[in-house]
Amino acid sequence: MRLATAEDMRAYGARLAALLRPGDLLVLSGPLGAGKTTLVQGIAEGLKVRGPITSPTFVIARVHPSLRQGPPLVHADAYRLGGDLEVDDLDLDASLEESVTVVEWGEGLVEGLAEDRLEIHIDREAGDEARIVTLRGVGSRWADTPCDPLEG
Repeated sequence: MRLATAEDMRAYGARLAALLRPGDLLVLSGPLGAGKTTLVQGIAEGLKVRGPITSPTFVIARVHPSLRQGPPLVHADAYRLGGDLEVDDLDLDASLEESVTVVEWGEGLVEGLAEDRLEIHIDREAGDEARIVTLRGVGSRWADTPCDPLEG
């Protein structure tokens, strides 16, 4: 999926949120400035959770409670984590079943938290503000979902 602007990325996140439910794990990857936090802002808007949504790089993880009886959003950033032990210290699995958990920079670190996950890679298009978003569903939760669950 090619998204031309940051606003398109937020709108995409809001549409993606309609597919999410408690227990979902999203693992975001991509270079610095790719738009990972912008996507999470859209997801948060779609889930109707309390904000603001900012990069959790220095606090590592934030919990955003629902404003409408939906699941809370756990937004984590694994950029500064040194390995599996530091991921374990975050205790993300403690709230995984009742939350939607999104981990920026989680590739190679958090896949063990759940058999089912949605891996989202965001790339920048050279010389452009546009971003290329690729989704990959892993596990039975996403087995019947098209490669891009927002198609159609």
